Amino acid sequence: MEINPDFASPCGLYCGVCAIYIAHRDDNRKLKERLVALYQGGVPGKGTLPGSEDLTPNDIRCNGCLSDDRFMHCRQCGIRKCTQEKGYEGCHQCDGFPCQLIEDFPMSVGKKVILRAVPYRREVGTKRWIEDEERRYLCPRCGNRVFRGAVKCNRCKASLDLD
Repeated sequence: MEINPDFASPCGLYCGVCAIYIAHRDDNRKLKERLVALYQGGVPGKGTLPGSEDLTPNDIRCNGCLSDDRFMHCRQCGIRKCTQEKGYEGCHQCDGFPCQLIEDFPMSVGKKVILRAVPYRREVGTKRWIEDEERRYLCPRCGNRVFRGAVKCNRCKASLDLD
């Protein structure tokens, strides 16, 4: 497996299984629309994340946290900024993990994954962490590749709890 270095996010949310990245990569309009609704909390004018109120499917694009083409919320990520200021590849190198930036992470699934993934990355290293994240996000029933946060396989409709 070839590892894309732009996907090795500092926070532990491996970008290769991110719904934003996958929707952009596949140009999946239906998934982009679902993601807009998710980020807006399903309530017009009240974004779940700051700045999501005017989010459109065209804004659902990203090529990884460490790329120059990041999703709007990833561009303003305090975790990424903190690790860069400290000269770290990621939170797995920081003795202060978990910090207030993690505690305040705005998406519950993301926070759950960060709290799982960072200690694991610290233990096994970046390469193995990425390989295992790639393997984690396969439907256990049919083997279909799914994205982080998926609750149902889009192929066989099996219920999922992979995060």
